[in-house]
Amino acid sequence: MKINSYQSIQQNPYRKQVDTSEKLQGAKKKVDKLEISTEALEMQKGNPIEKAREEKVEALKKQIEAGEYKVNPEAVAKKMYEFWNDK
Repeated sequence: MKINSYQSIQQNPYRKQVDTSEKLQGAKKKVDKLEISTEALEMQKGNPIEKAREEKVEALKKQIEAGEYKVNPEAVAKKMYEFWNDK
């Protein structure tokens, strides 16, 4: 059985298309830009409540690491009881 190709490999139109698209992409490199509004910048700074919360969390972390933090089991049980019975 003899198979005759109607085009040679060098005349592949897909290959030509890929070659030209690669050349165009190389010539037109796009650079991403990020613009942040003034409102977004203000939101990133945070508010006083968040800063106070961070300070409290840091203090608790230090107490836990030092082994000085004690859990009040009665207060935990009371909060759990209130949570499950108020609903």
